[in-house]
Amino acid sequence: MYLRDLPIPEKIKNFYIEQGLAELYPPQEEAIGTGILDGVNLLAAIPTASGKTLIAELVMLTSILKGGKALYIVPPRALASEKYEHFKKFSEIGIRAGISTGEFDSRDEWLANNDIIVATSEKVDSLIRNGTSWMSKITVVVADEVHLIDSANRGPTLEVILSKLQSNKQIQIIALSATIGNAEEIADWLKARVVTSTWRPVKLNEGTFFKDSIKYKDGTNKNIKQVDKDDTVNLVTDTLNGGGQCLVFESSRRNAEASAKRIAKVIKHNLDEKLLLELKQTATSLLAASETDAAIALAACIEGGVAFHHAGLATSQRSVIENAYRKGILKVITSTPTLAAGLNLPARLVVIRGYRRYNPNYGSVPIPVIEYKQMAGRAGRPTLDPYGEAVTIVKSYKEAEWVEDNYLHGEPETIWSKLASEPSLRTHILSLIVTGFVQTTEELNNFIARTLYAHQQQTSGINEAIQKVLVFLEDSGMIIKDDNNFYQTELGILISKLYLDPLSAEIIISELSENSETCDLALLQLICRTPDMRPLYLRKVDYTWVDQFIQHHCNELLPSTGDCDYEWYLAEVKTAALLYEWINETPENDICTKYNIGEGDIRNLSETAQWIAHAAGEITRTLGYPHAGQMQQLTGCITYGAHRELLPLIQIRDIGRVRARKLYNAGYKSAIQIANTTHAELTKVIGPGIAEKVLNHLNHLQNSTNT
Repeated sequence: MYLRDLPIPEKIKNFYIEQGLAELYPPQEEAIGTGILDGVNLLAAIPTASGKTLIAELVMLTSILKGGKALYIVPPRALASEKYEHFKKFSEIGIRAGISTGEFDSRDEWLANNDIIVATSEKVDSLIRNGTSWMSKITVVVADEVHLIDSANRGPTLEVILSKLQSNKQIQIIALSATIGNAEEIADWLKARVVTSTWRPVKLNEGTFFKDSIKYKDGTNKNIKQVDKDDTVNLVTDTLNGGGQCLVFESSRRNAEASAKRIAKVIKHNLDEKLLLELKQTATSLLAASETDAAIALAACIEGGVAFHHAGLATSQRSVIENAYRKGILKVITSTPTLAAGLNLPARLVVIRGYRRYNPNYGSVPIPVIEYKQMAGRAGRPTLDPYGEAVTIVKSYKEAEWVEDNYLHGEPETIWSKLASEPSLRTHILSLIVTGFVQTTEELNNFIARTLYAHQQQTSGINEAIQKVLVFLEDSGMIIKDDNNFYQTELGILISKLYLDPLSAEIIISELSENSETCDLALLQLICRTPDMRPLYLRKVDYTWVDQFIQHHCNELLPSTGDCDYEWYLAEVKTAALLYEWINETPENDICTKYNIGEGDIRNLSETAQWIAHAAGEITRTLGYPHAGQMQQLTGCITYGAHRELLPLIQIRDIGRVRARKLYNAGYKSAIQIANTTHAELTKVIGPGIAEKVLNHLNHLQNSTNT
């Protein structure tokens, strides 16, 4: 089917034709045949790079040009940013794209003028809770990576969102996934037609590697030249010699970093001078924002054409890596499976070096087939590669047979609802009641009946948990239940809008209602005690120093609760200790080394703590507790990783925690003081380049205020 033959506006046809797109892929043609351009719901379960996004785009653009508005839901923030950058291309035809991933208690009304809004599922849930006006204008909702409904963390939120949206007949739902075992069942729940396919624009050759030879799924073999004792290096070198790029998936961060170092050491000698210069410039730009040991190690790998990639890296570092890889500057990325979850970074060769993951309950266990398919599906770059290869390294013929049976010929697992967990039900039942979505027991039961959980199994399995949650919400003063009717309370409305787990709110209220004076360390520990904060893992080497920390700060820390395992208490204190060092301006490299984490982990922890502290501040202010001002200041300290006295300085553009401390120690206490100094004086403290930027920025602000 040719694009020009589609029943869509000429403006859309011309846009794609000018970009070189003339003919649809078979799965895209099948999707058009289901009636999606006429408003039919669709679940497209087709391989990576087979054109899922174009299917969604055609539906969104057609609806927008009829006066509608589109919402594109993605799981991780990184993918949200990538999709937003992708959709900005539609500005050429007057279609505006926006992104919403910020504060959970913000309505983001400023996005109303956009036609396509990209957001995470948590942010969409928050927008619905906060009554964002433009949500009522949505006519198309795209749920990308819909198989993540199976995720215990993100799944319930996406399930509740889609269950709510199904009640709005004006909304068309397009669900996308590359790996879903029970597509027909999920489609039936969504009242959608389904397109499943194994077609790919680039052929995928899957195989196992043992004793210098790849055995492919079709029974053929390929010998790999041995240039190193490391199997991964040999596979990568073979592909690079043919002009391809490579992704290597390892089972842990440590393994990903070690693998990158080994590969870079070998392939660097085969790179030309021009590429080496570009790699040097890339490494320099990465080090401009960080000089931690991990950043230095990463930069050294980048200079050799390789980068490691995992959640421990800062967002800016991951962006540098991804951009350099897309441009072809970086030849290899070694990664934990985080990279497989939706980011558009295909390669000619995907090496799966470790297919086992550590599970705290079961030890080392094989990954699900879905996860294998996500990784293998990255192989093959359309228009760049004649084929893609996904190769799993094994250590015996017996293991090769197991991998082939379970992964190469395996089918993705069935997607199951995870809604029945109490933490999920607490937050979503409160939201349903305070937003007026359900006002009676009957309406709540009717809503639960529309969920995937009810579609897959008897609701009797969830009723006991629902009753337990309702009792908790009523006892905590977040709802009022009168016979079969529900009524919202001011506290319940606030907690739902803050997007806080009601149990987190109850823990905060219970502790602060009994203590009128609380130090910062105790508040940080309280934040870490809430279920919204995931505590740091406790290693064997941590027990001694955490115990010593508790003894040293015994007059500041909160005691262990009666129902708290001592191990949990130690993990709670360890996490609070990290945040305490963060706000006391301990250098990031020292924190990373002591806690065995990365800059990205510090950012993730501080962002979560900032959100909970902000929520706690709003709760204490509403309840009239004396901690509101302290919480507001602590939120700022967590945000910037600095003492209170630096907050007026650190909010100036280009002034981070290190430069703010230098300025404060030099006698600068406010932006006004800095604006009134000379460039020469300021240069003595923060250097000429930054001094010029800061003064220009402050002068611009002053001029704007005066006019």
